[in-house]
Amino acid sequence: MNIQKLGIDKTWTLFLDRDGVINNKRDNDYVKTWDEFEFLPGVLDALKELSKIFGKIIIVTNQRGIAKGLYTEEDFAHITVNMLDEIEDAGGRIDWVFYCPHMGSEPECNCRKPKPGMGLKAKNKFPAIGFSNTIMVGDSASDIEFGKTLGMTTIQVNYIDEYPADFHFRSLNHFSTTLFDK
Repeated sequence: MNIQKLGIDKTWTLFLDRDGVINNKRDNDYVKTWDEFEFLPGVLDALKELSKIFGKIIIVTNQRGIAKGLYTEEDFAHITVNMLDEIEDAGGRIDWVFYCPHMGSEPECNCRKPKPGMGLKAKNKFPAIGFSNTIMVGDSASDIEFGKTLGMTTIQVNYIDEYPADFHFRSLNHFSTTLFDK
């Protein structure tokens, strides 16, 4: 299927993983400070263009480093504010950021992807979200499984191993430019 045939418009929602989709993923490490955060090439341009078509753009990100004590929720908030400022300065937007600060083994945790908790929180905050009109963009199996569990169209980017996503693109920028190709 061609991604353009989905009929994406302002009624659609775009869910994005953060590390590996928006910024460089650090090998065997976590982004713990703003100095360690580095946008992937073309991401700011992609977010500017994607902001023109999608009604909502939401980040859903696992942040296990908080549970490991490698950085705090305040550190994560500082990184997030700076990231959002740069995206806005470039003409793009992110409507909300949901994150899971848990290891995932806690019995009360329903938010660590691939569990659906962050998606359900987003739907609660923005009731107009329809998961059948939503795209999840991620770089890992847990991102793709999260999207599939909620009935989203899934896109895998920056992949080494291919997961059973609906579509595969080299990057968020490649996905964005493909949407605008006629």
